[in-house]
Amino acid sequence: MANDELQEKLLKKPYYENCPGCMVDEMKERQRGLPITKLLAIWTVVLSAALPISSLFPFLYFMIRDLHIAKREEDINFYAGYVGASYMLGRTLTSMFWGVVADRYGRKPVIFIGIITVVVFNTIFGLSVNYWMAICTRFLLGALNGLLGPVKAYASEIFRHEYQAVALSSISTSWAIGLIIGPALGGFLAQPAEKYPAIFSPNSIFGRFPYFLPCLFISLFALIGAVCCFWLPIFPLWTESPRKFGGLSYSTQSVGEILTITGCGLLVFQLFLYPFVEKMLGPIKIARISGVLSIPLLTSYPYIAMLSGVALSVVLNCASLLKNVLSTSIITGLFILQNNAVEQHQRGAANGIAMTAMSLFKAVGPAAGGAVLSWAQKRQHAAFFPGVQLVFFILNVIEAIGVLMTFKPFLADRSQYESLN
Repeated sequence: MANDELQEKLLKKPYYENCPGCMVDEMKERQRGLPITKLLAIWTVVLSAALPISSLFPFLYFMIRDLHIAKREEDINFYAGYVGASYMLGRTLTSMFWGVVADRYGRKPVIFIGIITVVVFNTIFGLSVNYWMAICTRFLLGALNGLLGPVKAYASEIFRHEYQAVALSSISTSWAIGLIIGPALGGFLAQPAEKYPAIFSPNSIFGRFPYFLPCLFISLFALIGAVCCFWLPIFPLWTESPRKFGGLSYSTQSVGEILTITGCGLLVFQLFLYPFVEKMLGPIKIARISGVLSIPLLTSYPYIAMLSGVALSVVLNCASLLKNVLSTSIITGLFILQNNAVEQHQRGAANGIAMTAMSLFKAVGPAAGGAVLSWAQKRQHAAFFPGVQLVFFILNVIEAIGVLMTFKPFLADRSQYESLN
C-alpha cells in the first residue's frame, strides 16, 4: 500500500501557486465531460473573426466597379484581387508578433484586440469612398486581428486530450461557417436600397453606401464575440463574372444563396461526421484523401458554367458544398497535427508562424488569382487551357503539390515516433 501511494505521488503532476499554466492543467484534471460553455464561447469568437474575411467577395466585383478604379470591365477582377489580398498581407506581417504576444501576456488580450479590430475597421470598410480607403481598412483589419493562432492554442490547452479533436474541429467549423455565412450576408445585404426599396431609401446612409449594411451587421455580431472574450473565393468572383468570360453572371444574392446552403451542410459535416472520420482515419489520411478528391472537383468547375437552369443550381450547390467540406477537412487535420507537435508554452508562437505562412499564401492568392482570372478572360479562344480553364489548372497544380507535402520527408506524425520510443 505504501509503495502504491509513493508511486501515485511521484506520478502526480505538481501544481504551483500563481502559475496560469498550472491552473489550466489542474482545471483540465477536474474537468468532467465536454465544457459546452467554453466551446460555444470559442465558436462565437472565431465566427466573429471569420465573417469579415470573405463577406466582401459577393459584392467586391460591384464595389470596385462603383469606385471607378477600373477603366475596362475585364480589369475589375484585377483590382478586386488586391482588395482581397490586403487583409491577408496585413495578417502575414503580424501573425508571428501576435503569437509571441499571446505567449508572453496571455491569449485573452490578443483575442479581445482582434475582435475589437473587426468592430472598428470592418465598419469603416463599408463606408469606403475610394479604392485606397478600401485597401487600407482591409489591410489594418488583417494586421491587427491576430486571434486565430491564440484561439487554437487556447482550445488545445483548456480541453482534455480526448476532447481536443472536437475543440479544434469546432474552431475549423466556426471558421469555415464564417467563410461561408460571410459571403451569404454580403450577398443578401449589399445594395439594400436596390433590393429592398420599401425598407431602405436611396437617400439613406445605406443608399449612399450600398455596401455598408453587411459590414455593420458583422461588426455588431463581433460585439457579441467581444463579450464572449470575457468567458474565454476566387469562387464568388468566378460566379459573378459575365458568361462571355467563362463565369456564371450571378448576382450578389444568388451567390449568397449558394453559400448559405453550403454553410448549413458544412456545419452538419463538421459537428457530426468529421470527429467520427478523424477517429477512423487520422488527420494525415484525411488531408491526403481530401486533397486528392479536390483535384477532379476543381477540374469540373469550367464545365459547370456550361449548364443552365435547375441543373446548374443543383450541380453548383453540390460542388460548393463538397469543395468546402474537403478544404475544411484538410485544415482541421493540420490544426490537430500542428498543436500536437509542440509543447504548451510554444503553441502561441507555433500557431503564429503557421498563420504567417498561411496568411502569406492567402494574401498572394486573391491578388494573383484576380490577375490570372482577368488575364484568362482575355484569352477565351486560346489553344492551351482557354479562358477560366487556365485558372483551375493552376489551382490543381498547387493542390497536387500540397498533397505531396503530406508524405515523408515533408510531413510525419509525431505520435508514430513517440510510440516507437
